[in-house]
Amino acid sequence: MSTSVEVFSEVVAELGEGPVWDVREQRLVWVDIDGQLVHVTSADGRSTRSYATPAPVGAAGLQRDGGLLLALGGGFARLSLEDGTIVPLADAPGTDPQIARMNDAEVDPAGRWFAGTKAYDSREGGGILYRLDHGGRVTPVLEGVTISNGLAWSADGGTLYYVDTPTRTIARFPFEMAGGTLGERVVHADTSALTGSPDGMTIDADGNLWVAFWGGWCVRCFSGADGALLEEIPMPVEQCSSVAFGGRDLRRLHVTSARTGLSEEQLREQPDAGRVHVVEPGVTGVATRTVSV
Repeated sequence: MSTSVEVFSEVVAELGEGPVWDVREQRLVWVDIDGQLVHVTSADGRSTRSYATPAPVGAAGLQRDGGLLLALGGGFARLSLEDGTIVPLADAPGTDPQIARMNDAEVDPAGRWFAGTKAYDSREGGGILYRLDHGGRVTPVLEGVTISNGLAWSADGGTLYYVDTPTRTIARFPFEMAGGTLGERVVHADTSALTGSPDGMTIDADGNLWVAFWGGWCVRCFSGADGALLEEIPMPVEQCSSVAFGGRDLRRLHVTSARTGLSEEQLREQPDAGRVHVVEPGVTGVATRTVSV
């Protein structure tokens, strides 16, 4: 175990987010929401290919054909990594792209993509969590959220863990696999006494949750069983946005970050804000699922 934090890639994002490890190609896919870019970075972090998008891009999902599914603007689209072509797939009903945008996303055990939104002004209740089904149908599954962020499923698929950032909690829902529907929301972990607010999240092979804390200068690990705080890893950047395990053995935790909103003085104190960092916390992650849409 080594909690020494290193810079993974020298690419600087305004609002780095949504890291996804591509096991087949051994590379990290991540986005710059404000920069309207999708980045594909080699396993050693030395090479990055970037793709411009026509609107803010909240997340990217792996597809079986090697392309990417994008949570883009006010809906969904496909990105070809061969030529950068972006083809619209579906709009998110109830989301006006002038008022709100897509944010974090994750693939459920059945291959459906869950992606949420937030209003540009972060107004309370201005977001929706959607399910993108096989065939491209989009269904709202949770309304009245504010900043829809991290998602993770338990190993048996029976529990969805979810972050609506301003609540400063990690929630859990009973998850009905056949229909992709949610049961009653329960607070799994209350983080209000901790610095920062929970943002992006992933789950490890032991069923524990690793959460990036925006404004918290850290990544924290919570028990998947009872929500207890198990570990805190300090980071050299204040605005940690999301996390993903990667590397050949899935033991390297990649942490995206942001520089948006930071003053010149703050940027001098944290020159690597906006870069992806990597740390080995001594546990193994879970391979990213591909989207079957």
